[in-house]
Amino acid sequence: MSGRSFFQIPGPTNVPGRVLQAMGRPLINHRGPEFAGLLADVTSGLKYVYQTVAGEVVVFPGSGTGGLEAALVNAVPPGSRLVGVNQGAFSNRWADMALKLGYRVETIELEWGGPLLPEQVVEPLLHDGDREIRAVLITHNETSTGVTNDLEKICRAVRASGHPALILVDAVSSLGCMDLRFDEWGIDVAVTGAQKGLMCPPGLAIVAISPGAAEAARMNTYPRFFWDIPAAVERLKKGQCPCTPATSLLFGLREALVMIREEGLERILARHAMLAEGVRRGILGMGLSLLVNGAEASNSVTAVRVPGGVDVKAFMGTARDRYRIVLGGGLGKLEGKIFRIGHMGYLNETEVLAIISGIEMSMARCGAEIQPGTGVRACEEVFFKAAS
Repeated sequence: MSGRSFFQIPGPTNVPGRVLQAMGRPLINHRGPEFAGLLADVTSGLKYVYQTVAGEVVVFPGSGTGGLEAALVNAVPPGSRLVGVNQGAFSNRWADMALKLGYRVETIELEWGGPLLPEQVVEPLLHDGDREIRAVLITHNETSTGVTNDLEKICRAVRASGHPALILVDAVSSLGCMDLRFDEWGIDVAVTGAQKGLMCPPGLAIVAISPGAAEAARMNTYPRFFWDIPAAVERLKKGQCPCTPATSLLFGLREALVMIREEGLERILARHAMLAEGVRRGILGMGLSLLVNGAEASNSVTAVRVPGGVDVKAFMGTARDRYRIVLGGGLGKLEGKIFRIGHMGYLNETEVLAIISGIEMSMARCGAEIQPGTGVRACEEVFFKAAS
């Protein structure tokens, strides 16, 4: 079919032409002054998005998964007790990673699709009289379910408890899409990847670390070489990376961060909230139901329940092959029960309306009772209201 494709999985996301063009420039010496300027620009832009002045931000070649491992092996000594969460595929994966790395993990078990409440995080800390728990692992936005945890309230509750546990945050599908105030909320480590809200291809693991967590990392005896954050911070002072950097990706990330500054973080967050609300209203308007709705619904990804009588693989195949809309499927215990719509990064109202229309037509072709135009109309109402 002719026309553009709509790449709406929950990441990687659409990459702007400006970013692709920036990545195509010739390579430079990664030990030279030009690279030092590139790295300084990237670091400054990332601090703007993380909303940090006190923290350091380092970039590794790799994925968000690597960044999450880096957070653990730098901030937390070997064999320490941690509090993890199972509220979806990715929060559970982080807790499982910690177990495989030799940590003792006390996991908060939640229904997939439900939010993590501050009191649920604080409860094990209040019972930890010997202060053995060294960190809590919080997933800001659970990509597999489309639920966003109230990170501000969770951080404030942990600090108010008086417990010294570090707060480690998975911000892979939240940074650049929803508010994350690293300094103000007292976050110790926050990890993201370049391929979601930051509008770049996969291949960069990005870690912000507070002064307190950086000191903990310097004292930590956990063996690491590639994921050594103190070493990365020291080389950053010289305008370098400890290993060969993904220079072309850094060119792209610098351009993406320029675009973010041009639009302004506040406007970007408002745009994501508006587009997400349009998606949710559109889905409900066509008669489908959401896995998550209300205040905890994500501004970067929406999970939709598959209606009875519709084969999810046939639906997603129709959306892909006939209407060129690529959607995400359910993961783990939600496989076959939901599909997921990514709506983060480089996206606007017109594109969202096209996506809702394509979902309507695909569902109708796969046997769902859909009244044509109802979802699009409900989505449009959100955008009209926002523009008035």
